[in-house]
Amino acid sequence: MNSHFSFTSGGPYVFVVSYARSILHTEINFVCYCSGNGSGTIKWEASIWESLVSSCVPCEAGCICQESTAASASVSGGSFTSQDLTLSGKYSLLTWMTSQTRLTIIFSQENAVNGEHLWLETNVSGDLCYLGEESCQVKFSKSALRRKCAACKIVVHNACMEQLEKINFRCKPTFREGGSRSPRENFVRHHWVHRRRQEGKCKQCGKGFQQKFSFHSKEIVAISCSWCKQAFHNKVTCFMLHHIEEPCSLGAHAAVIVPPTWIIKVKKPQNSLKTSTRRKKRTSFKRKASKRGNEVGRPFVIKPISSPLMKPLLVFVNPKSGGNQGTKVLQMFMWYLNPRQVFDLSQEGPRDALELYRKVPNLRILACGGDGTVGWILSVLDELQLNPQPPVAVLPLGTGNDLARTLNWGGGYTDEPVSKILCHVEDGTIVQLDRWNLQVERNPDLPQDELEDGARKLPLNVFNNYFSLGFDAHVTLEFHESREANPEKFNSRFRNKMFYAGLLKMFYAGVSYDLSCRMMFCDGTDLTPKIQELKFQCIVFLNIPRYCAGTMPWGNPGDHRDFEPQRHDDGYIEVIGFTMASLAALQVGGHGERLHQCREVTLLTYKSIPMQVDGEPCRLAPSLIRISLRNQANMVQKSKRRTSMPLLNDPHSIPDRLRIRVNRINLQEYEGLHYDKEKLREASIPLGIIVVRGDCDLETCRMYIDRLQEDQESSFPRVLSVQRLSPRWCFLDVMLQVHYSFLISLQQEHLHFVTEISQDEIFILDPELVMSQQVGTPPGMPDLVVEQFIECCKKGANLLIQGPDHCSLLHHAAKTGHGEIVKYILEHGESQGETALHKAACQRHRAICQLLVDAGASLRKMDSKGKTPRDRAQQAGDPDLASYLESRQNYQMVSHEDLETAV
Repeated sequence: MNSHFSFTSGGPYVFVVSYARSILHTEINFVCYCSGNGSGTIKWEASIWESLVSSCVPCEAGCICQESTAASASVSGGSFTSQDLTLSGKYSLLTWMTSQTRLTIIFSQENAVNGEHLWLETNVSGDLCYLGEESCQVKFSKSALRRKCAACKIVVHNACMEQLEKINFRCKPTFREGGSRSPRENFVRHHWVHRRRQEGKCKQCGKGFQQKFSFHSKEIVAISCSWCKQAFHNKVTCFMLHHIEEPCSLGAHAAVIVPPTWIIKVKKPQNSLKTSTRRKKRTSFKRKASKRGNEVGRPFVIKPISSPLMKPLLVFVNPKSGGNQGTKVLQMFMWYLNPRQVFDLSQEGPRDALELYRKVPNLRILACGGDGTVGWILSVLDELQLNPQPPVAVLPLGTGNDLARTLNWGGGYTDEPVSKILCHVEDGTIVQLDRWNLQVERNPDLPQDELEDGARKLPLNVFNNYFSLGFDAHVTLEFHESREANPEKFNSRFRNKMFYAGLLKMFYAGVSYDLSCRMMFCDGTDLTPKIQELKFQCIVFLNIPRYCAGTMPWGNPGDHRDFEPQRHDDGYIEVIGFTMASLAALQVGGHGERLHQCREVTLLTYKSIPMQVDGEPCRLAPSLIRISLRNQANMVQKSKRRTSMPLLNDPHSIPDRLRIRVNRINLQEYEGLHYDKEKLREASIPLGIIVVRGDCDLETCRMYIDRLQEDQESSFPRVLSVQRLSPRWCFLDVMLQVHYSFLISLQQEHLHFVTEISQDEIFILDPELVMSQQVGTPPGMPDLVVEQFIECCKKGANLLIQGPDHCSLLHHAAKTGHGEIVKYILEHGESQGETALHKAACQRHRAICQLLVDAGASLRKMDSKGKTPRDRAQQAGDPDLASYLESRQNYQMVSHEDLETAV
């Protein structure tokens, strides 16, 4: 049928069209914006639209909501065509509307629809439309726009959205409807999804999901649950009828998942206005905070079932941290958890979510972002006064992250599997973190007319990491002011770092700070004379051991009687002074001048001085500053991995100090002796002894080892021991298996503790270490051949030349185990290591496999027989190498977001 509407009054109009389909039993609203001085002609097909309710009301200028602006139909002359608005055309209105917007959960949305998909734009090759060839509307178009649901991982073309609505395939439910008279179900049902590509093995038969042409296969090979991640073959012998209705266990992370049965949508009394029951299709990944306040009531309530085994988790993600890491992490948590326990901090603060979940027992929080994100959440927890306060874990994004380093979470996110992160949060130990108040007043000794220009208060009145004044604050302030003056010049993280480096070079060259014009008292002790005597350029009040992206300015006082080792839960703050020399030495393992450990500080300044609070700088006018203990926050400290972790409630399980001998070995000896720890020990060269904390990670241990060479070079009589360590040395894990050892890459050192790789000694591999005698299996060619090879390459020889068997030099070197040649080709030639990794795995050359994997070789590449490097290692009878390659393959799969590719 045809409908013609004429508009007589001026101004924009909102034209609302609602239709209902009996098949879906749902109502969908379209909002179109029409000009107010024309007429709109709309052609509808009676066979498609079952009901049509329309209204046209004038709208005040500027009142059109921003979310719908992207989807508004800007119609010149006020007319629509049937090609635009009918299903008979190539682009229907519903398709056009959904292609212009994004979809997400809005927790405060009263009109929330259970089972809505969370759509994201995707262009990943190999993702086929979920509808299949028979129902897909654009099956012959390879460039058609597609969307992927973050919660269930199905992929659908934009043009196929209507067809998906027809088959009524919903996403996994995230809540339950309130007001129902039926008894409450305390279990969750499976959410079964068809998959055309599936990793892992069938839960029923134990076989893998393999097909001859997996990349181009369009058949449904598996049925998997998007809650528990169980998968079955698409066969009646594997997936049986009773699986459809059986309760779901929620999988390996059931203890941290908030079940949808806990989240209840409150049913409100019906409004007499007909328009109040119409639901607006949500089309954004953004949450909007409720503007009505708490007095109206929340549309959702949480009714948990208490269990000592449950540790429900709230995840707060700051997408602005770490480049695009935050957005990627947000999507992965949507897949593993209930999307209604994952929150985007760029759209709303954490307050509403924390208030909603405040009565959930054993609640834990995961803050994904920088130290500022953690401080924001801790401040909101203070305001809400939750009792008990939920502990906060940290997933560090970006750079710096000193608090995350202190709690053993590392200095940044390195594509560690989200599943492993959830295990660490669940098993982590609860520790306390001191938090300190900063009270600022005007300097009472100076008259009003003598006060210099500057800020009257600090950016923050509470700090968790540090408070400093002087040189470091000046550098941060210069960067901050320059960025505010010219924001367009600071849109690159690399350029920001270069700007910082330029400032540091300039200040080191000639800037000097006079910090003597102040008075400082620590627990009543006057430190002013010492500050004037030593002429410090910077003073830091440090709460945690880490500072300035991982340095340790307090150091290890050792046998110093006046000071104790630094702790973040002892109620004391460390006061440290720096000269220019000690600031420079800080980056190479040095420390500042230890001044005091105290509970209260009084600081009186007589001129404007740059200061910073947890990285937030300002230039403070002459002031009286008091520092005092505020409270202690509960934090989650990352524990050791489950395979070697003692009981968490055993206070004596982790020693305070470890005395560890450091042994080093070269690449040739490692190749010959990696299978035997005892022979590895006999062939190693002792480097020295270090003393570290029991919970020290390998990243911190590296600093101690680097410092060991500088302090004890002359104490070893053996000639080989005085050879300096090369920058490429790495740790060996000799406890991963009983008789085998593996390399630990530099990027993963913060994920391992010293006690995980050894108890009383550690082994490090130095590939540039020169040994007088060769032990174990010698290399296939003498060193003379290696020298001749390098000489030929320097004269212009082609590194990519192939022989009659179509194998390159890299292939032959990997097959025969020549590590030096493999390293040279990787450093000086193009990376062609996919097939070379198969060769190295087949010959069980572990170090070569490590080099190839670190250089970026694909672990998912199949040879002509359909075998991956992991399969070749398994066939060669090396299950430990196969296990290593499988673990590295999982890292690569997570980084490409196709651990569970849904099609």
